[in-house]
Amino acid sequence: MNFDISKKAVIALLATLPVIFPAMAIADEYTVVIKNHMFIPDRIEMTAGQKHRLIVLNQDATPEEFESYELNREKIVGGHARIVVFLPPLEAGEYPFFGEFNPDTAQGRIIVK
Repeated sequence: MNFDISKKAVIALLATLPVIFPAMAIADEYTVVIKNHMFIPDRIEMTAGQKHRLIVLNQDATPEEFESYELNREKIVGGHARIVVFLPPLEAGEYPFFGEFNPDTAQGRIIVK
């Protein structure tokens, strides 16, 4: 069998993939580090209406928990470990997060514009 597919047809098909498979759309990626029981940076700016992937790297020897009531996320990151927190498209606003095990020092905010 011989298929004669034009370049325009292939480009048109590839352009529809984000519509057909929206979960595969590329997410913006951000990294926050836990060091000395604090989030660094403690303020992260994100773009409204886009998917986001937040990498949390724990440089401390003890575990910490990334928690946010506003983002409906709660995930433990072990000592010297990393986690990935997937976030859906967010509306403009501020979304605080904190470390459950060190809430006085491990605090941060996601600012969505």
